[in-house]
Amino acid sequence: MRMFGGRLTPSYWSVRTRVTAAATLLVLILLASGSMLMYRAVTGTVYGSLHDRADSVVAELAVLVRDTDPHGTVPITDADFTLLQVVNEQGTLVAASEPMLGSPPLDVPRPRELGRPVYDTVTVSGRGAVYLVSESIETPMGVRIVHAGASINEFTRHEGLFVGLLSGAVVLGTVAVAWIVSLSVRRALRPVREISAELRGITGRSAGIRVAVPASNDEMSELAEAVNVAMGRLEATLSRQRGFVADVSHELRSPLTGLRAELEVALENPDTEDWPGVARAALADADRLQGIVSDLLILAKLGAGVHVARERVDLGELVRSEAARRPRRVPIEIRADEGITVRITAHHMVRLLTNLLDNAERHADSRVWVSVRTDGPDAVLEVRDDGAGIAPEDRERVFWRFQRLAEGRERDRGGTGLGLTISRDIARAHGGTLMAADSDKGARFVLRVPLDKR
Repeated sequence: MRMFGGRLTPSYWSVRTRVTAAATLLVLILLASGSMLMYRAVTGTVYGSLHDRADSVVAELAVLVRDTDPHGTVPITDADFTLLQVVNEQGTLVAASEPMLGSPPLDVPRPRELGRPVYDTVTVSGRGAVYLVSESIETPMGVRIVHAGASINEFTRHEGLFVGLLSGAVVLGTVAVAWIVSLSVRRALRPVREISAELRGITGRSAGIRVAVPASNDEMSELAEAVNVAMGRLEATLSRQRGFVADVSHELRSPLTGLRAELEVALENPDTEDWPGVARAALADADRLQGIVSDLLILAKLGAGVHVARERVDLGELVRSEAARRPRRVPIEIRADEGITVRITAHHMVRLLTNLLDNAERHADSRVWVSVRTDGPDAVLEVRDDGAGIAPEDRERVFWRFQRLAEGRERDRGGTGLGLTISRDIARAHGGTLMAADSDKGARFVLRVPLDKR
C-alpha cells in the first residue's frame, strides 16, 4: 500500500536506499538476536552455577539440621552462600549464619512440598539482591525450613552495564553496516550514474560517441559494453535510415521531375504535340515509380520483421520451375540435387531467385549456370554467368540500395537498383546469407539457407 502520496514507500526509493535499508534491517535483526542469545547464555551460565552450588549448600544444611537441630549459629560451607537461616514451622528463627545473626526471618513464601527446593531472586533488607534457595525438611523435632542465599549485587550491578554494552554494540554495528553498505552501493553505482549522464548528453548529432567502459571487469563494465554495442547498432540503423531517405528522395525525384517536364512541354503546344507519345513516356515514368514503391514496401516489411507463414519447399524444384517460367535471352543450365528441402516463404524466395536469374541473364554473354547442393547444415544455391563479372571492390556495393554499376545502367535503364538489396534482406530473414563470390569468369552469387531437417 502506498501512503503519503506514495513518496515514502520503498517502490519510490533509490536502489542505494533500498539496498541500505534491507541490509541494515537484516543486520539489526541478526545483531539484536545475537545479543539476546548472548545475554541469555551469560545469565544462564551464572544462574546455573548458583543453582548447582545452592543445591549442595542446602543439602549439607539439611543434613546438619536433621542430625543436630542446631540453635544459634550454623557454619558457612560455601564462600558465596553466606546467608543461612533455619526457621521452624511457626516461622520462628532457630539458627542462622554469622552474617544473618540479629536479622529477622526472611519474608519469603514457604515451600509447599517437603524435600523439594524452591529457587528465587529476592531483595533482602540491608543485603540487596539475593539468590535464595529454600527447602522444607522433616526432622525429629518437626518441620524445619532452611534458607541459603548468595548476594548477587555485584552481578546485578554489572548486568545493567552488560546490557548497555550489548545495546550499544547493536546500535554501533547497525550504524556501521548502514554506512558501509551505503558507501559501497554508491561507489558500485557510480559507473551507472556516469553512463546515465553521458547518455543524457547524447543527441541525434552525437555521432561516434560512446560511454566510458569502467576498468573493472564486472557487471558494470558489461553494462557499458552492452550500451556501446546498442548505441553502435542504433547509430548504424539511423545512418542507414538517413541514407535510405536521401536515396529514396533522389530516386523518386528523377521520374517525377521527368514526368512533370514532359507534361509541361506538351501543354505548351497542345495542338502540335504527339499525345500518344507523351502518354507512353508518362506511362514509362509511372511504371518506374510503381517499381520503386513496390520494392520499398518489400524492404519496409522485411526490415520491420513482419511475420509471414513458411512452408517446406524443395529448393531444386523451385529453381527449375522459376527458370522455366518464361523464355530467357540465354540458356540456363541447372544442376540440382534431389530432396534438398528448406522451410521458407515461397513467394519471397521466388522474388530472390527472379532477381538473381534476371541479373545473371542481363550480364551473361551466352549462358547462365545454376546449382543447388548441400553443405553441412545449409542448402547452397549458386547462380553464375559468363559476363564481365564484378570487380572485388564492388562485390559489397552491389547490395547497397539504389547502387547500380555502370554496366547495369547501360543494360537496363529502367531498373530500381533495389533487386539485390531485397534479395539479401530475404536471405537474412530466412536465417541465411547472400554474397558475391569469386569466379573464374562472370559474376557468381552464393545463397545459403538452413536445411529443414524435420
